[in-house]
Amino acid sequence: MSQHRGDEVDRIVAAWARERPDLDVRPLEVLSRVSRLARHLDLARREAFGAHGLESWEFDVLSALRRAGHPYELTPTQLVRQTLVTSGTMTNRIARLVARGLVERAASPADHRSVLVRLTANGREVVDAALADLVDDERRLLQALPPARQAELATLLKGLLEPFDDAAPT
Repeated sequence: MSQHRGDEVDRIVAAWARERPDLDVRPLEVLSRVSRLARHLDLARREAFGAHGLESWEFDVLSALRRAGHPYELTPTQLVRQTLVTSGTMTNRIARLVARGLVERAASPADHRSVLVRLTANGREVVDAALADLVDDERRLLQALPPARQAELATLLKGLLEPFDDAAPT
């Protein structure tokens, strides 16, 4: 069995345990590492998206449309639900993506008063390339863990997030 060297979180937890022995600081062992990993992930995402001229929010909208499948369109309300922003924010985002030629607005065939947001061919190219880079970057972030441990970690994190997902508005 390999010996794990201490990391910054171990040092922080030890210092808090010394200074506040009245508190059980063990949650810091998990969540401080999650927080530090989230920072690394955020940097990797910004780099992957930036290489394709995208901001994170642009990738969020484009990827929601791409995941919808052909013809790669959703209503603004569906986009709001998937990206967890307000309708006013989504209206602004759609306008900016239309101006960049990454999405287009189309009248809904079911109700001509409703609008659909559709991914353009250029938008599809950009989001597909950004996703490929993101997956490569995320694979590198996980390379210290063998695939079985990655699967175990995914299961553990899913269990940790479940109460939050259950409470999320639909």
